[in-house]
Amino acid sequence: MSTGQRSLPLKLETDMEQVCAVGESPEEKASCTTNRKEGEENPPGSRHSPDVVFLQELIPPYSRFMKKRLADNYTFIEGGKEGYFIGMMLKKSRITLLDSEIVDYPTTRMMRNLLVAQVLFKGQKLCLMTSHLESCKPNAAERMRQLRLVMKRMTEAPDDVTVLFGGDANLRDSEVARVGLPDCVCDVWEQLGKPENCRYTWDTTINTNREIQFKCQLRFDRLYLRRASKDGVPQLEPDSMTLIGLEKLKCGCFTSDHWGILCTFSAE
Repeated sequence: MSTGQRSLPLKLETDMEQVCAVGESPEEKASCTTNRKEGEENPPGSRHSPDVVFLQELIPPYSRFMKKRLADNYTFIEGGKEGYFIGMMLKKSRITLLDSEIVDYPTTRMMRNLLVAQVLFKGQKLCLMTSHLESCKPNAAERMRQLRLVMKRMTEAPDDVTVLFGGDANLRDSEVARVGLPDCVCDVWEQLGKPENCRYTWDTTINTNREIQFKCQLRFDRLYLRRASKDGVPQLEPDSMTLIGLEKLKCGCFTSDHWGILCTFSAE
């Protein structure tokens, strides 16, 4: 299917503890292979057990399905109830939800918004954000307006809070350059040295979910980090990144037309 859940995994390590933020159901098998070509046999999948899950393009039936399976272990937050919407999953045993809000994009034409959650992890304050920015190349102006709003919210967070944004940003590099990232915000993929095996999260040379005549490789899905700046607050550092969701389901389709991202962090 070309629409449906998407995942962005983040993994944070604090005192050997792990936190993950993912955009797909953590109970599903997902391959971490990054160089597989279409037609090659998939290696055995591996299970992920994330602490935080970022989701885009949720639809009500799938949201109900996930809650039925995972509500005992995860708190669900959603950015909508109708059509398609964004969401988060927070592992109850590891993440304490303090507050959440939905921030509207005033000029969106695609029901897009920003979901923000204030949480605690091992006593550390985190602000988690996810969004699905305006789609399609002609909507670059609206997408950049939305990115500016995201950056504003990230930079305005208190200095004792670490802010993580992850989502389907639909961004082109030229658009990010025109908006400009604040000095305190980093692109996690770039911080990790721009690993080539994680560059393209929308890759129609391999992903056949959508019938697109042209072949295209783009880095639509992105992670942004704003570290806490207050003295004494642990600094969050990205450790690694890989793509997930590269295995086809039994129906012959991939989980999404986008790959998911699994990212690990350390806090010192």
